[in-house]
Amino acid sequence: MSQEQIPLKIAVLTLSDTRTLEQDRSGDTLVQMLEAAGHTLVARELIPDDVYRMRAVVSGWIADPEVQVVLTTGGTGYAGRDSTPEAMRPLFDTEIEGFGELFRQLSHAEIGSSTVQSRALAGLANRTAIFCLPGSTGACKTGWNNILAEQLDSRHKPCNFVGILLHGKQLHS
Repeated sequence: MSQEQIPLKIAVLTLSDTRTLEQDRSGDTLVQMLEAAGHTLVARELIPDDVYRMRAVVSGWIADPEVQVVLTTGGTGYAGRDSTPEAMRPLFDTEIEGFGELFRQLSHAEIGSSTVQSRALAGLANRTAIFCLPGSTGACKTGWNNILAEQLDSRHKPCNFVGILLHGKQLHS
């Protein structure tokens, strides 16, 4: 008998000084992929690349028992006001080092050495997983299809993040 997937409650945050929600193809892509995988979107915002606004929004989600996963898109490069790593790292209880490493390895196959300009990262805070992806739609697809789809699927073996996220966080509303 196959185990049923446990749907997670996911929030999506787009970080951009130039886009609006109506123009947010990367955020739209993440929402479509997470919903196609059986998860639930519980919150979505788009805010400018501002360290303190990012921390405020994500801190609220970390404290909210209805949010088990936060996906951010944007602000992971070296241009202008890109500051997602600086905003998120202080919030992490534990950094998931392998996420950024694997993302850059996978991305290398698609964009070559330009992947060194990605500061994709992830961490855990208050039993909430936070995954910070670059702002391009392609990068969001790479991160979801090659890492997050499996790691947020309770059926994936030998391990996934679902058990960690459900312990101490509300499973059902």
